[in-house]
Order: sequence, then structure tokens, then C-alpha cells
Amino acid sequence: MLFQQLLRDGAHRTPDKIALHWVERNRSLTYAQAVEQMDRVAGALSTLGVGHGDRVGIFAHNGLDYLTAMFGTWRLGAVSALINLQYADTLDYYVNDSRPKVLIYTGDYLETIDRHRANLPSVEHYVCMDGPQPGAHDWSALLADAPAPPPDMTVESDVAHLSYTSGTSGNPKGACLSHEPTLRATRCIAERLRLTASDVSLGPTALSSSYQLVANLLPVLAVGATACVMSKWSGASGWEAAEALGVTSIPANPTVLRDLLDESTVRGSAPGRLRLTVSGGGPVPPGLKQAWRDRFGIPLCESYGQSELGGFVGLWAADQPVTDDRLLSCGRPLADKEVRALDDNGVEVPTGSLGELCLRGGFMAGYWDRPDKTAETLRDGWLHTGDVGFIDTGGFVFMRGRLSERLTVLGEQWYPRDVEEVLMRHPSVREAALVGFPDPTLGQRPVAFVTPVEPTLHPADTNALVQFVQKELGRCPASLSVEVLEFMPMTPTGKISKAQLLAEGNR
Repeated sequence: MLFQQLLRDGAHRTPDKIALHWVERNRSLTYAQAVEQMDRVAGALSTLGVGHGDRVGIFAHNGLDYLTAMFGTWRLGAVSALINLQYADTLDYYVNDSRPKVLIYTGDYLETIDRHRANLPSVEHYVCMDGPQPGAHDWSALLADAPAPPPDMTVESDVAHLSYTSGTSGNPKGACLSHEPTLRATRCIAERLRLTASDVSLGPTALSSSYQLVANLLPVLAVGATACVMSKWSGASGWEAAEALGVTSIPANPTVLRDLLDESTVRGSAPGRLRLTVSGGGPVPPGLKQAWRDRFGIPLCESYGQSELGGFVGLWAADQPVTDDRLLSCGRPLADKEVRALDDNGVEVPTGSLGELCLRGGFMAGYWDRPDKTAETLRDGWLHTGDVGFIDTGGFVFMRGRLSERLTVLGEQWYPRDVEEVLMRHPSVREAALVGFPDPTLGQRPVAFVTPVEPTLHPADTNALVQFVQKELGRCPASLSVEVLEFMPMTPTGKISKAQLLAEGNR
């Protein structure tokens, strides 16, 4: 099945039902209108020479035009290459890596486009979503004059989407997600979350992340429900949008879900129809799961995935209570993937033992133009995640951290999440991230960065946090120190940027 077929099926079954909604502009498309707009975009892009296998870059704020640009691209059998606006300074890297024939952009980033334009040789046409600009086609005028699109020649094995990694271990790579395995994965996600046509899902994080694709857009449309997007998030605006739209599901990252929890606490209730939240992009503080469960009776369904998957390694079920003994689990594997914890020789480790989490089944076709990196990650039929974790006797997956983030302190190995989760159980800590700085004596000097619940923490408080870790763990990394930040640096996918913490800490 193809991504674009989801709109066609919805138009066939329920043509007048809202398929897509943009919160800030209060604009919607029914399934029938979405198909019409998808075909119009496909026709317009075809006049610019876009055809099967070509890439179309999108560098824009979340919105309805963004969504229809994606579907119009897929309708031609072309590949969507989405670039987060936070990467404006390195736009040339992403464009020159994916080599799109057309680059669609948001008008307030004209300066960025002009700054990079001379270094983007693959781009034959620029399209501005917000009216005419020098050197660019006007999106609205282009669509108004669009001819009928050519026949849809897309096949299930075609790459639909370049999903860029966060670049934690080198330059970001474009994971090639094909139609069929990605749709199969997202149908399994819809089933795990018990989504039905009556659901309304609100995705407030960037559409450029594959998380929006697999947690909000595709599973929701697969069941004929309504997918909403926001371009500017705050706890208050998100709460009000969810209340007004009758939102039942909010897939986001832990930071957004914390904002929404705090806003719901202030208002005395969660949005009226909300029945679940879904978290991705980084580990969920266990206290956040507990708070959603205990204050509002709403499950926080943690997911664990990667750009390379087009789906998840594990996902908590919407109808399964989050028990205290499994607060650190991201749920069980889904039906489309087999997940194992393997040792360095590719042998499965005993139940409950740490190993690299590997999977086979549906995942990326490979990295775009990176055969060497593809061969490193896809070996012997398995995708190697580079993450360490274990699977318990109930089949629940527990992820403990990246192999690349493992610390060695005086010869002893530490996984950051062990310390981070203890710190986030302390009532004064909102977020925590442990990194290791090179040290000639220790090997690595462990530093835990925290953001406080209250505005300030004093040196005595940070010493108390170190003692708290030591007491809770029964041990403590040698020379652990704690530093307080007002805000954590974040990646565009909603993860704490440990690379930035390391860079700033070395100044």
C-alpha cells in the first residue's frame, strides 16, 4: 500500500470527514478535499520537472501546505526530503546531501535561502509558500495553474521519505523509508494505540521529524481519523487547541508533554476528550508517566524508535496500565518487527541481560548515498540500533542508552540513563543529562546537567543531588558533579543535545 492511498481510501469511505487540520490558521481539509489538493500539488510539481524518484525538499513551518506538499510529492512517486528550520545555518548540507530538484520554503526564511542559494546546484526551482519572492515560484499561483497529474506509477518498494538522523555520531544521514514497510509499521502503531475513526490526534512537534510521520500522520489516516498539526507550541495554546478540537491523542516529546501536564494541573483538568499521550524523541522521566496516570488517569504511552525504522522498537499499549515496576519500559515490540538483545557476536543474551537492541522486519532500505554506513547498521538481516537495553520475562523492552554515550570512569562502565533517572526522581529536578568529559586520570569525568523545578539551585543543593544519586544507586560514579542550567539544549527532534553540552562544557 502507498502513503497517498490513505487519503484516497478515506475519500472513498468518508469524503466529508476532516482529514487534516492546521491549528494556527484554523484551516482544514476533508478527505475528498485532501485528495483534490494532493493531485493539484502533484500536477504543479510535475510542471517543474519532478518525476518518479526525484527529491522534493521542504523547509517550512508546520501547516496544511506542508502536508499537501508531502502528499503531492508521494503522488508522483518522488521522495520528500524534509529539513528542520532549526538547521537553517546548515541548510546547504541537507540540500546537497539529498539533491532535491525543487525546494519549497516558508517566506520568512528568504534570507536563509538567499544566503545558501549559490551553493545549492541541484535545486532547479524554488517555491515560496507565502507569496511571490525574487527567484521563486508563488505556491498559490503554481497550484492555481496546475494541470492534472500524470498517472501514479508509485510502487510499494519505492522510497517515499528521507528521514534524517539527529547526527549524534557524525553527520546526519538520510534514512530511506519506503512505502510498504513504513505503512505496515504505522498500522501496527494504530492498533497498539487503539486508534479509531473517531479519534483526533494533535502533533505539535516538527513535521520534519519522522516521529510526526509514524506517530501522528500515517497511523491516524490509516484508520480514517483526523490529524492536526501546530507550528507554535506552548502549554496554554496546546491545551486550548486540544480542548476546542476534541483531541483524543497527543504524540509529542517529553518536554511538550511536561508543558501540557503543568498546564492541565493549573487548569484542574486535562483537555476534555484526551484519552492518551504518546512520547517519542527521548527517554521519558518516570515521574512524568506517574503524574499523567495518577493526576488525570491518562496513560503516557512511551515509544522508542529511530529515524531508520519508520516505526518503533517498542510502544506501550493504550489500554495497558503503566505499573510502577515497568515505569522505565517503552512497552513491547510491535507485530511488524522482531526485537532481540544481542551480544557483540550477534548471539542473543539471556532474558534480562544487557545487549545491543537489534531488530529485523520492516525498516529502512538503507542510508541515502551511504553504502558504507548502511553496511555497518544492516548486518546479517538485522538492524543494529547502537542502543543498549534488555527485554524482561514479559517481553517488555527497556532501553538504557546509546553505546556511543557509555562512560568509562576509572575502568567502570556507566550508562547515563542510570544516573539521569535517579536525578529526575528528586523533587527539585525537572530534567537531567549525564555526559563524560575526557580526563587523564579518570578516563572520563562524569557531569550531570540538570534543570530545576524552581528557578535556582545552590551549590549546596547540587552536592545534595550527588549524595542522593549515591544513596539511591548504592554507588556513584567517581567525581560525579552536578551543574544547573536554566534550559537544556535540544535537538530539532526533541532530544537533549548532549553534543552541545559537551561542546559548551569544554569551553
